[in-house]
Amino acid sequence: MIHSILYGKGKINFKIPEGFSIDSIIQKHNPPLTSLYEKTRESIFHPINTSPLPELVKGKKSVCIVVTDITRECPDEELLIPILEVVEKEIKKENITILIAAGMHKKMCYDEKVEKYGKKIVDNYKIIDHDGKNSNNLISLGITKNGTPIRVSKLAVEADFLISLGIVEPHQFAGYSGGYKTVSIGLAGDDTISHTHSSMMLKKARTRVGKIEKNIIQDEIIEIGQKIGLDFIVNVILGNSKEVIEIKAGEPLATHRFLIKKARTLYEVSVNKSYDVVICGVGYPRDSNLYQATIAASLIFFTARPVIKENGFIIIPATCNEGAGYGIGEQRFYKMLNTKSIDEILNTNEEFKAGEQRSFFIANVLKKCKIIIVGSQTPDIVKKTKMIPAKDMEEALNIVKNTFVNNIEILLIPNALFTLPIID
Repeated sequence: MIHSILYGKGKINFKIPEGFSIDSIIQKHNPPLTSLYEKTRESIFHPINTSPLPELVKGKKSVCIVVTDITRECPDEELLIPILEVVEKEIKKENITILIAAGMHKKMCYDEKVEKYGKKIVDNYKIIDHDGKNSNNLISLGITKNGTPIRVSKLAVEADFLISLGIVEPHQFAGYSGGYKTVSIGLAGDDTISHTHSSMMLKKARTRVGKIEKNIIQDEIIEIGQKIGLDFIVNVILGNSKEVIEIKAGEPLATHRFLIKKARTLYEVSVNKSYDVVICGVGYPRDSNLYQATIAASLIFFTARPVIKENGFIIIPATCNEGAGYGIGEQRFYKMLNTKSIDEILNTNEEFKAGEQRSFFIANVLKKCKIIIVGSQTPDIVKKTKMIPAKDMEEALNIVKNTFVNNIEILLIPNALFTLPIID
């Protein structure tokens, strides 16, 4: 039997050799929205727990719309078109700012902006990349109850009205992304991101994918977002082919919680055991670099009961055409994994800088099992980060077979970022 898995903008096919058995899981089916434009309009005219967007922006002098960057699958262009139509009836175009929630990721080039937001929007609106390292862009709003310094985008704070777009998907320590996170982390300074991603916070949070309740990091995200003054969100849930299957808009907290409840019913899929091997589909844009692609390994490992057995293998096809990644956070991730042992990373008493928390997560995974990256264009970087490069799936499965010999059980997750295997 031929199996398929995401790789770059396409898929790769592979066969399972003798001695292996395979189970496959996908998120629960939900039909895609027939017209995202109409559904977006409907959501902003009938929002959750607040007034319609046209009423909210009436009389405002400026609006800042926060969008996701190239590493996220959020359909920002399709969402922006109806939002801008509504906002422009009240606000002059020159007073509308589109702000990219880059966090500590790389700055986007013109072509990437066109791909993400559309040429018409890029050429006709003020689009700015957030830069968390430039103190001139930041404003201080005090500290959170857990001691996080709040230094965030001055543009966002000073706007008369603040809107953010986002995608609600499983997250390795925030539980689920979306909601306030787009602004709280995406528009934060280096010190704010570093503190919320520090070893102290991660240990306090007792990191578990999908955990929202009593999650100290999610609490930080909400507190920061409320102090920034986020007024309105438009968030989506994606299906197995990354199509939009749900959209809601409105007051940030109520809207986010509504979508999380829906996402859980779709993304969390029951399985009845752990496996020797888990094959994770990631695909573009997340598999462009190792930092993003290995999120799949974290999601598998940090569920309440890991579905990967100790000494097992996590296999991730990923182009890694950007190597570890070009942003500051990605380079910190690479440097830590390249220069320190697994035990040094896990036992460090130093606080992480933004990006280094990914090294901590991967070190936890690598302490218990192995990660094979298939089809990487930068195999040397894979090796230096203590993972195993394989040119294709056949080579990857041979590596596994040489370890386990026979009766090897595989779990195939074609879209691993949007499917959470939960052991009952």
